[in-house]
Amino acid sequence: MGTVAKMKSPSISKTGSILELFRTVLTAVFIAIFIRTFAYEPFNIPSGSMVPTLLVGDYLFVSKFSYGYSKYSLPFSPAVFSGRVFITKPKRGDVFVFRKPTNTNVDYIKRLIGMPGEKIQVIDGVVHINGRALKREAISGFTKKDAFGREISIPKYIETLPNGVRHEIIELMGDEGVADNTGVYNVPEGHYFMMGDNRDNSVDSRDKSVGSVPLENLVGRAEVLFWAWDTQWSWWEFWNWPQAIRFTRIFNLIR
Repeated sequence: MGTVAKMKSPSISKTGSILELFRTVLTAVFIAIFIRTFAYEPFNIPSGSMVPTLLVGDYLFVSKFSYGYSKYSLPFSPAVFSGRVFITKPKRGDVFVFRKPTNTNVDYIKRLIGMPGEKIQVIDGVVHINGRALKREAISGFTKKDAFGREISIPKYIETLPNGVRHEIIELMGDEGVADNTGVYNVPEGHYFMMGDNRDNSVDSRDKSVGSVPLENLVGRAEVLFWAWDTQWSWWEFWNWPQAIRFTRIFNLIR
């Protein structure tokens, strides 16, 4: 007698395929949540406080593990513990995202200028740390359009921090902005003094609504741009994409 092979039931095969698809999707979602929570989280730049380093329309990855973890590193900021675990102290000059001390529902991104225990003061636009002025070299190359569409030149400098980190800043109002001459700020222990690179258009540690930032409030260090879009163009205007996408900024490291 010949043998007869059993045919697979289509319904069983179909059910197995659905279960496999569900398992694959669930695994992908779990991996994405894990990466976003413990490794890298995407952010976008909605304001110009970090120009020229970061522009409106930039999208970047922030490393969550750079300074260890606090409740603000986790989704919805659950109060499961206080302080930080696996701590690595931030370095002067780092650009990082933090929760605003007076409203922890708001994320800010600024540059670390002052360390715990230091005295910070701005005199005629120049930052002083413990009474010593930071080196500031004037350079050219930054312009913007005024209300009438005319190109105007903006004062631009390279600022050198005490640890040798060099970065660009701009002064929209020269050295006559409201925060270009300040009193002395005493940075408490366990806190950091943050400033935007766009010195005359940044609400930062010079403003009492922010003040010095506790270590616990750090979310993560800004690492790399993964997308850059000129917001004067709309997404749906696909014919403008070649000029709207800032190709030269994509994959730039943030320093």
